[in-house]
Amino acid sequence: MSHKVTLIPGEGIGPEVAAAAQRVIDASGAKLEWEEIHARASEGSEKGQLLNKAVIESVKRNRVALKGPMATAIAGGPPSVNVALRKTLDLYANLRPVKNVPGVQSRFENVDVVLVRENTEDLYSGLEHEVVPGVVESLKIITEKASTRIAHFAFEYAKRHGRKKIHAIHKANIMKLSDGLFLKSIRAVAEKYPDIEYKELIVDNACMQMVLKPEQYDVLLLPNLYGDVMSDLAAGLVGGLGVVPSGNIGDQAAMFEAVHGTAPDIAGKGLANPTALLMSSVMMLDHLNESSAARRIQAALEKVYREAKHTTHDVGGKAGTAEFTDAVISALD
Repeated sequence: MSHKVTLIPGEGIGPEVAAAAQRVIDASGAKLEWEEIHARASEGSEKGQLLNKAVIESVKRNRVALKGPMATAIAGGPPSVNVALRKTLDLYANLRPVKNVPGVQSRFENVDVVLVRENTEDLYSGLEHEVVPGVVESLKIITEKASTRIAHFAFEYAKRHGRKKIHAIHKANIMKLSDGLFLKSIRAVAEKYPDIEYKELIVDNACMQMVLKPEQYDVLLLPNLYGDVMSDLAAGLVGGLGVVPSGNIGDQAAMFEAVHGTAPDIAGKGLANPTALLMSSVMMLDHLNESSAARRIQAALEKVYREAKHTTHDVGGKAGTAEFTDAVISALD
């Protein structure tokens, strides 16, 4: 039986890395059908509309999407398409495994940590207003429902994947009510999983510990903002956002994506590295129970990186997107 998947190419280098990932997946033996569609509403759409309504309908129908990077304006402009997709589809769990890639230079070895980030609320609720000129208020929303839901996801993930320890990351010493509720909700769930060690760590200390001794971490469970910051920090330990995957998972749908930028300076030049989206594709294939194809792609990627003959400029190589993709496809054999 084949799986129908929504392909969202993204912007900048997005279409290039999406096409490369599509080639590798098709060559891996995975039984997929693609429905390609763009996420951002066109200029001719209804005024104020951010998302292409058709992309939401497509993901709801197919239940799985693979997405390239999308740009977000800074200090102005329209809201984030990425956040809008996650909230509209209620993709409440952001899953970010961070692990050393063979052949990619890093100051750290034996990094193997999974960050589970609540994806729908916190300061990313986007509830901001100007109280008076020069004074802006932004509301941090933490609910028992969302905190309990993400805790169940994290503990179930740890149980299924043989993970032994979860750190909940917080700032409850200062934000006693909001982060306090986050911790209270997690503690109630943790009691149901006595075989998994549960610890708590203040976010600033957690960041310091991450760059001092990352091997002490197994699974990190975080609210939205801290999860965003610490997942990028963790990626920096193993080579950057270009070599880590990401998945956004809900009860009704899942979207797997590259979380690096759109790199407009190299867009269309055939230089982009599709590794992050390929790694996210591996997560997607596992989600679809296409585990054989997932293992083949993972092994092929690792082989190309170990040999270091066809890697891209961002990781110290000289290959372009097409050469790298061809090498991965050859390594599938």
